[in-house]
Parts: sequence; C-alpha cells; structure tokens
Amino acid sequence: MKSNLITKKGYEALKGELDHLWRVKRPEITKKVNWAAALGDRSENADYQYNKKLLREIDRRVRFLSQRIENLRVIEYSPEQEGKVYFGASVLIENEAGDQMRFRIVGVDEIYGRTDYISIDSPMARALLKKQVDEEALVRSPTGEVLWSILEISYSNHDDTQERSSLG
Repeated sequence: MKSNLITKKGYEALKGELDHLWRVKRPEITKKVNWAAALGDRSENADYQYNKKLLREIDRRVRFLSQRIENLRVIEYSPEQEGKVYFGASVLIENEAGDQMRFRIVGVDEIYGRTDYISIDSPMARALLKKQVDEEALVRSPTGEVLWSILEISYSNHDDTQERSSLG
C-alpha cells in the first residue's frame, strides 16, 4: 500500500495540476468537443473522437487528484529530524564498490519524472530511515542485498531554497 505522505512542494504541485486541468485544460477541450459535435456525424469525426477521449482522461485525472489530495498528509521539516534520515531528507550514500547515489526521500506522488527522488515506500528509503551519517543500511532488493553507508543528510526548508546539512 502506498503512503499518503507528501512534501509541501509536492502538495502544491498536485494542487496546481488539478487547478490547471479544471480551470484551463478541461474548458479548452470541452469547447473543441462541442465544436466537433456541431459538425454533424460524430461516428466518423476524428476531432470529436479524439477530444472526447481526451476529455475522459482529464476527468479521470481530476477525480483521482481530487480524492488523492483529500487524503494526503503534508510533512514539513522539523528541527528534531536534524542529523537523521526521515521523510524529506536529501541523502548521499555510498556502497562497498564506491558507487554513490544522491536522492531525496518523498511521497510516491512526487517521484514521477524525477531521478533524484525516491519514494518513502521504497526498500532503500525504508532501510535508511532513522539512520545517521556514517551509519550503514542493508538494502534488500530483487537483485540482492547491498550495504550502503550514509555520507550526508540534509533538509530543505519550506520553500526549497536553503539547505540544512549534517556532514559526517
């Protein structure tokens, strides 16, 4: 089951998407559907068929976002998190082979299209939770177990413009 946690920035992005779909995209496509429908025979009207399908997709996304946003819990930075890995942390880790990865632990709704974000529900995030710099985490994945060392932990403030950092 996916968690209902989200960062403030992620929440604002989802609300922005919902607002754009509802106030801009949907009215635009509705006009096109009405225009194409007025041309007559809908069964052979490609504009009508395409835009009607697009309107259904928009409506489906609007329903999903409306329900999802209602159930999300926005998690903001708290000074008590400092020095340990929690939700919203940016983490730099290294494995035994010397490979490094840097990512931010966020809600599942925030990871799409981002290679620098991982879900709080992922095995990697779960293994790192509550750990500190210089501690190790054994991450179990379908490809096997890998031991990762935590090199850095940082937290962005509310507007993501400043970083708070814990360096080992």
